Amino acid sequence: MTKATSKAKPNPKAGFVARSVTASKTKPRPQLPKTPTGIRGFDEITGGGLPTGRPTLVCGGAGCGKTVFGIAFLVNGVTHFGEPGVLMSFQESAMELTDNVASFGYDLQDLIRRKKLVIDCVCIERSEIEEAGNYDLEGLFIRLGHAIDSIGAKRVVLDSIESLFGALPNQSILRAEISRLFRWLKAKGVTAVITGEPGIEMLTRQGLEEYVSDCVIKLDQRIADQVASRRLRVVKYRGSDHGTNEYPFLIDESGLIVLPITSVTLEHNVSIERVSSGVPRLDAMIGGKGYYKGSSVLVSGTAGTGKSSLAAHFVDAACRRGDRAIYFTFEEPAKQIIRNMRSIGIDLQHWVKKGLLEFHATRPSTHGLEKHLLLMESAINDFIPKVVSVDPLNSFLMGGNQLEVKGMMMRLVNFMKTRGITSVFTSLTSGGAPIERTDIAISSLIDTWILLRDTDYGGERNRTLYVLKSRGMPHSNQIREFLLTDKGIKLSDVYVGAAGVLTGTARLNQEAIDAAAKLLREQEVKRGRDELEGKHRIMEAQIAAMRAEFAVQELASKKVTDVQQAIEMMATKQRQQMSRARGADITPPPGFHAVTTEVNPNE
Repeated sequence: MTKATSKAKPNPKAGFVARSVTASKTKPRPQLPKTPTGIRGFDEITGGGLPTGRPTLVCGGAGCGKTVFGIAFLVNGVTHFGEPGVLMSFQESAMELTDNVASFGYDLQDLIRRKKLVIDCVCIERSEIEEAGNYDLEGLFIRLGHAIDSIGAKRVVLDSIESLFGALPNQSILRAEISRLFRWLKAKGVTAVITGEPGIEMLTRQGLEEYVSDCVIKLDQRIADQVASRRLRVVKYRGSDHGTNEYPFLIDESGLIVLPITSVTLEHNVSIERVSSGVPRLDAMIGGKGYYKGSSVLVSGTAGTGKSSLAAHFVDAACRRGDRAIYFTFEEPAKQIIRNMRSIGIDLQHWVKKGLLEFHATRPSTHGLEKHLLLMESAINDFIPKVVSVDPLNSFLMGGNQLEVKGMMMRLVNFMKTRGITSVFTSLTSGGAPIERTDIAISSLIDTWILLRDTDYGGERNRTLYVLKSRGMPHSNQIREFLLTDKGIKLSDVYVGAAGVLTGTARLNQEAIDAAAKLLREQEVKRGRDELEGKHRIMEAQIAAMRAEFAVQELASKKVTDVQQAIEMMATKQRQQMSRARGADITPPPGFHAVTTEVNPNE
């Protein structure tokens, strides 16, 4: 069995700053014991629930949920924490209360049969009250004490204190008895919830209950732009830190749920796994592999730039991988989206039939922001998708609720990141507004931001795409032309030149001009090469002719040289013969070697 009493801990989720304490130097400080209410979100912002053994005042106007809060406190105490409770009502009968909360799944009759709950209805009429000198609430204490002791109750709800004391005109007696009631509840050691109605410039009509209560919770219901919403605020909490902001809360088929938007933490697992955007060229622009799994992606742009088409590609790619996906749409019905996406070659109906895709189409004005958030979380918890698309965010903007929408998106983004869901949000950029800005101002929550825009040139409008940011991965800084074809989205390189960035037919025309100019350049280069080759051949022929002429001349020169040498040798020989004949001592010319002939004397 779970213990109902818990120690309050500083809770950084609840909108206050937790102090860092070194355990080795500072002893742990004693904390106020707390009783969990079991109300989703409330125990989070109060650091554990209501103060154990002390009275808590829950005040607010009609229809804000005071009675539902008290009954939820009692029912959750029995079903989740094993603590019996007593409900003393001064306005409604037991049958009325049972019927009213049956739609929340609360079976009060079953708890009564199991002796886990006592409902005591006390009807007090003003005509039945006669003030005496020593008027007191002793009878009420006896009746309430018997109910507590009969089942060993740990929790008590009194609904409401105005019905108990509203008929007393004597303010001195009234204030004395209110103080006595609160002291009696503390003496019994029960954790009590007392409901009260607001007064003029005071939290309660009597103006005393909020001072003698250890914890005061104010509930409020308001209307903004014809949409109702409820808010909860912890006005005071003796002995404990707590969230001090206003928190939206809902009353739906499961009871009361508090949505502590400012309690969102930044603790969730991150993945290095990638998932495709469904457009190969876009994947190449963001690191070559797509988005990080579990990241948040924003696709923004003006009307007609293809935001929904890009989101549909992402959903289609997820279903092709076998992952489940949810498409939340707030402007178009599902059938219209399915029909429109067929024009670009995407058949989403196929995935719906296979059970991999769910559409949730709702008008933004149907519910308040808190209800929309709760419905989306409920759908995600039921279907357990890997991919979620929200199209578009701007639909929630009504009047001046920008901060409320941002708070809702903060909670939704955190909710999906903690579950590892990759989410794609589309946002419409108003005409004339800066394109690198969103109306909801959620860019800081986004991991990857893709911008789509129209460009006007040459009498036509063309779409372009670029990645403004993508955390944790290299990404392209180039602009791509964004084309919607019958086979899906195609990204093409834009023309960047002296005339700027060109797209569409201007790009095609300029590319044709560039191609013609390139062809002319290539022809000029080829003609120059041909001329050079001809001159080279002529040069080679001339060189060959000169070599042949040189060879002929060289041969003729050699012949002349040989004749001259022969003549010289013959002349030299004749001179030698003449010298011998005359017996003259003729000095031979340089280089001449005389041949000595030995003469035999016997001859």
